[in-house]
Parts: sequence; structure tokens; C-alpha cells
Amino acid sequence: MHQDSAGTGVIGVVGAGTMGIGIAQCLAEAGHRVVAVDPEETALAGAPARLRAGIRLATMFRKAPGTVAMDQALEAVTWTTRLDDLASAWFVLDCAPERIPLKEKLFRELDDACPPRAVFATVTSAIPVNRLAAQTRRPGQVIGTHFMNPAPLKDTVEVIRGPQTTDATLDTTLGLLADLGKKGIVVADAPGFVSNRVLMLTVNEAATVVQQGTADPVAVDRIFQECFGHTMGPLATGDLIGLDTIVDTLYVLLECTGDQRFQPCEKLRQLVADGHLGRKSGQGFHRYPAPVNTVEAKAPPLDERRPSAQPEKATEKATENGGTSRDTV
Repeated sequence: MHQDSAGTGVIGVVGAGTMGIGIAQCLAEAGHRVVAVDPEETALAGAPARLRAGIRLATMFRKAPGTVAMDQALEAVTWTTRLDDLASAWFVLDCAPERIPLKEKLFRELDDACPPRAVFATVTSAIPVNRLAAQTRRPGQVIGTHFMNPAPLKDTVEVIRGPQTTDATLDTTLGLLADLGKKGIVVADAPGFVSNRVLMLTVNEAATVVQQGTADPVAVDRIFQECFGHTMGPLATGDLIGLDTIVDTLYVLLECTGDQRFQPCEKLRQLVADGHLGRKSGQGFHRYPAPVNTVEAKAPPLDERRPSAQPEKATEKATENGGTSRDTV
């Protein structure tokens, strides 16, 4: 297994949702020891099976195999409900839901639980890195790593450098990504960064087009695929990400920018309220053969998703898909 420059250590992943499992897979297959934290026992109970399924799926679609064999990768991941088990972590990736109060509290907890050398990388979809860095005593060691879904099959990561992120933190992060066979595109800190500042507006407007009866979801996505040459249309992309994650991210952007264009449209909010979250539930804008059997297929009520919601515990809903991750968008 790999060692960091300061000696032996583990990499922490907070959240055992789709993105958390995917990132844990990337790390384990590259030979790193991983501690994955989620407060929900039910999420952890199914996590090893989901990790095994993810490795099998990635083996089918990617060109090169992982550095280590499946059994070795599975053994490299330790599952726990305790943040205190990150006491030897040198790098921690936050894959908790995309809700500002929850993530702010999580970063305060991580700051207490992890050694001073540890770098904190948030896999947030839209929250400014500096806002989370301000919750710690190590703002220079906080950075954004916006992985795309599915993480094991995407070779590029949007890396967000906060105003206080040090050169050493950036170099460490880019080095780790390179070790995973991924490259980072570095951007400055801002709500939604580049990808989701643009993508969320696109998905929201595409949903509005459906809501207003201009076109059905199939036609909307065909326009983008057949006229613009996109691999996937915006509504199918939203289904892949998770419509609950889309709504969470839009609310974050609305709060952070004050721009009413980020107000989730009625169609999006109704689909989430009805439990039609996309691929993971079997239905979103489109229907899918079967829902993904994960703990994430149940979204919290919409009143818990709005910016004013104040979760009591920073990791109490880390199994619900949100960024990261969010599923990270």
C-alpha cells in the first residue's frame, strides 16, 4: 500500500453514498488504505457489496485495470461510523450531502478529529471552498475536488483552489489525483465553480421547458445530443446525478449568489417530492429498468433541503445523496 510523505497513513472518505463509494474505489484500486465514514449502519452494511459491484462495472468499461486486484482493494477499505477513526488520515475527502450547515459542522468536526498535517478536500458541487475552510484552523489545507459521476470512470477532476489554499496543498492534491490516473483542471473559488455554475442553470431551464409544455424530456435531450453532439442530454444528466442532488445544488447556488435563476423550478421540486430521483430510484425525467439498490434512493423532504434547514449533526445524513457526490454533480 502507498505511504504519504510523512509516513504511513490512511485516506479518509466521509459519506458512503454513490460518490463516496466511487472515490473509495478509486483510492483502493490505486493501492491506498481507506477509512470510509458514515454514521448510518445500514449504509455501511451494504457498502462492501456496492464497492465490489463498482469494481466489476469499472473493469467492464475502462481500458486499464486497477493497480491492485479486487480482493486486495476490498480489504484496503475500512468502514466505520466514527470520525475519530480518521486520527491517522493525511488526506480526507468530504462526500457529505450538499447542504451548507451540515458541511460547515462536518469541517469543524474533522478539524478536531484529524491530525494537523491532514488536507481536507471537499467534493462539494457548489459550496465555496473558502466558506468551509473558515470552519477550520487550517484554511490553507482546504481545497475542492469536484469529482464527476461515476468517479471510477471519469479521468478529470475540477480542482478548486480557495483564496487561502497553499501551493503545497494544491501540489499534494494534484499528485494524489495523478496517482489515481486522473488529471485536475484548476479553477478559482466561486459558488458552483465552472461546471455547476453553468450545468445547474442548463438542467433547471431544461426542466422548465418540460414544465411549460414546449417539449417532452426525450425531445429536449435529443436536441442536445443530435443537434449539439452532446453524449447525454441535460435531463438524462440530471437523472444520472440524482434530481435530489440537483435541487440541493440549486439551493446552494441560490443562497450563495442571490440569483433567482437558481430557484429550482416546480417540475424539479415535484419530481423530488414524489421520490422520482432519477436512475437511483428507477424514474426521473426518464424511466430506467430498475432502481439502484442503495440507501440513497430515499430523499429527505424538500423543506429539509432549503438553505434555511439546520441539521443537528454534521454527518447525520451522509448516506443521502448530495453531493458529492455527490452523488457529487
